[in-house]
Parts: sequence; structure tokens; C-alpha cells
Amino acid sequence: MLFNTVGYWLFFAAVAAAYHALPRPRRWPLLLVASYGFYAAWSPPFVLLLALSTVVDWQAALRLHAARSRAAKKAWLGLSLATNLGLLGTFKYADFLLEATADLLGALGLGWTPPRLGLVLPVGISFYTFQTLSYSIDVYRGDLVPERRLGRLALYVSFFPQLVAGPIERATHLLPQLQAGAFAATAAEIASGLRLALWGLFQKVVIADRLALYVDAVYADPGAHSGATLLAATYAFAFQIYADFAGYSLIAIGCARALGFDLRANFDRPYLARSIRAFWRRWHISLSSWLRDYLYVPLGGSHGGRLRTWRNLVLTMLLGGLWHGAGWTFVVWGLLQGLLLVASHAMRHGGLRHPFEGLPPRLHHGLDVLLTFHLVCLGWVFFRAASLSDALAVLGGLARPGVLFVDAHTFAHAGVGLALLAFVELTPAALRERTSPSLRRAAAGSLALLVALLGVEVGAQFIYFQF
Repeated sequence: MLFNTVGYWLFFAAVAAAYHALPRPRRWPLLLVASYGFYAAWSPPFVLLLALSTVVDWQAALRLHAARSRAAKKAWLGLSLATNLGLLGTFKYADFLLEATADLLGALGLGWTPPRLGLVLPVGISFYTFQTLSYSIDVYRGDLVPERRLGRLALYVSFFPQLVAGPIERATHLLPQLQAGAFAATAAEIASGLRLALWGLFQKVVIADRLALYVDAVYADPGAHSGATLLAATYAFAFQIYADFAGYSLIAIGCARALGFDLRANFDRPYLARSIRAFWRRWHISLSSWLRDYLYVPLGGSHGGRLRTWRNLVLTMLLGGLWHGAGWTFVVWGLLQGLLLVASHAMRHGGLRHPFEGLPPRLHHGLDVLLTFHLVCLGWVFFRAASLSDALAVLGGLARPGVLFVDAHTFAHAGVGLALLAFVELTPAALRERTSPSLRRAAAGSLALLVALLGVEVGAQFIYFQF
């Protein structure tokens, strides 16, 4: 069930109604059944993988917490890591690794045709794998007492609003909410959550899905378009992916809030960042903080000198790129992010001169934002392109002369959404909170009408569902 379909909202309305009608002790079992039913709607057999990951981590956490020796603790943690990463590696990376091995052997003059497994990627596996891993690692580190009730841990892993594409929740944040047994939302929280979900749905349907029509047409054959068109499509994709993923995150957060749960924010106006380092503090926050805490810091973080810090940054982002997809475009995208973070670190801590050094502060700030945005867009070329050759065709074609292809109908719809998005993003939160309830209701009604007119039933897949 996609968030941008009528089916999902009928499902959510039924679950929410039953949830609020039940006595509080019976609410979490309802959510667990609903969450597994939500996931089974994609593919019932893959529910077994979700359950296997949950049971292994439940037992591993209990055993390592009770273990007296460090070796035993490491062994149980190793079981959790091997199981979760083994499942993720098999279903997501097996064919990619076989093909990469064949390419390497071919370069050495050893021909080999690898078998193609053709495994279907279980939806959401990258997200719930990181979520379960963080649980086991937090218990191992002593930051969390293991959950003894399997059902509650299963709900933490499978909570349907954020199961498929995040935010990636930490057990230290969500499990206490499940253990407290409150499971209640005030009328104000329900209304606030639904407004937030509507705003996310608006971003998806009005902005992302409209821009996708233009971006898909151009990126399908980059060699056939002028440089101006390729540039416009790349800019369009930057806002498409933001509206698509930030919209999903807002729907997830809003639905959870309407049920009485607080999920972590996932975006914070990332295109206003002044550096790549700041961008990654604002974009997909739940993933970037996960990579920092469970990969970058264990690698050594910023300790051990500049060269080791730079190595750790590149390795972290390289693996972060691979997390997004099993393909060379994501490898290059991750490597590029790592190198840009190295440059940002070098400018921040000396060794590399800032290009706008000495300019007036306001001009400096504006140029920083502009440069960062274009560096991000450079990365988006590799992220969006179907192959490395297509990505290079886009970059190579940016100087190609020709007319700008514009789909007026698409941009008319998306332009309305982008203008409203810019207004909301640039308006201080304190000012938005002071608006009258009647104005907020009128705005929500207008958003709902526009979403309905443009067709929520179309149900275009969210970009991050493929990861």
C-alpha cells in the first residue's frame, strides 16, 4: 500500500478508528497485526524475513546483555550483524557483486559469465535492517536495556508508518514510547498529525509526481536533449527527490503523531545548507546520523589526524552510497559525497582556502548556499541516471546547444506547489504558529482539494521505496 493511494488512507482510517476505540493495553497488539498486514500487502513471503530479523535480534540482545564475558557479547552481536547484513547482502547485492567479479576477471583476461540470481528486493529491507542493527548495537554498547517482550520489539521493527522508507528510528527513542503504554493522542495531536500528513501528500502528488514526468522524459535519453534541457531536468530532479522523500517522511511522522507517537524529523531545509557537511546534517537526517554513529565513529571518526579523518569520511559515504542501491552510479555518488565532505572538512579545519574568503558576510553566505546546492545537483546526476554512461552523457551534454524543452502543463502544476513549498520553508516557524485556526483549516482544505484534483489515486511509487 502506497501512502499516495486511496487504499492506504482507508486502511489507516480503519486502523486509527479501531486503535482509539480499544482499551490502551490492547492497542499495541492491534498495531503489530496492522503493521504485519501492511507489509504482507506487498509480498506475504517477505514477512518471514522481517520476522526472522526480529527474532534473531531479540534473542541476540537478550543473550549478549546477560553474557559475562566480552567474547560472548561479541559473538551474539556478531550473530545479529551476520544475519541482518547477510539477508541484506543476499537480496540486494548478490547480482551486483557477481557482475563486478566477472568484470574484474575479464579485465585480468579470465572470462567468466556469472549466474544471475534475479532475487526480488524485499521492500524496506535497507531501512528495517539498519533499525534492527542499531537496536543490537545499542544493547551491546550498554546504551539500552533489551526489550524482553518479543511483540513489542516486533512492533518497533515493523511500525507501519515508517517501516518501508523511514525515518530510521532508534530503539532508544521509539521503544520507550511503546513500553510506556500511553498509546494516546490528544485531539490537537491528531489534527496536527493529519495536517502534517496532508502537507507531505501535497508535496508528493503536486510537486514530485508532476516534476517526475519531465525528469523521466529527459533522463530516458540524455543524448537527445540540449544542455539547457538537461540542466533544467537536473534542477527539477533536485526538487522532485526532495518533495518525494520529505513528503513521505512527513506522512509517516504525521500518521504516527495521529496515533500518539513521536518520530524523528528527517529533513531540515537542506537546500539552504552552506556546505556539504551542513547539507548532510539536514538531508535524510535519520540515515546520516546512523552512518555517523554506527559507521563513521567506530572507524575512528575525526581522531587520528586529517588523513584518517578523510579516509573515514570517504568510506562512510561510499558505503552510504551503496546502501542506496547496488550499482556503479551509487558507488560514484557516494564517493563524490565523501570527497566533497573531505574538501568541506579541509576548508573548515585549515589546509584549503575557502573560495569566497574575504567577501562581505551576506554575500559569502548566499554564495555558499548557491555553491552547495550546485554541488548537490552534480551528485544527483549520478543518483538519477540509469547508468554511468547516461550520467556522463548528461554531464557531457550540458554544453550542447539547442532550445530548452519545457512541458508547460507539468511546470504549471509543479510551480504552484514549489511556490507554496518555498513560502512555507522560508517562513519562520514561530510566525506560522501564530496563524489563526480558521486560516490553517482553510489552508488544509485547499491542499486537500488540490491533491484530490491532481489525483491521489495515481499512486506513483516513492523514489526511496526502491532502496
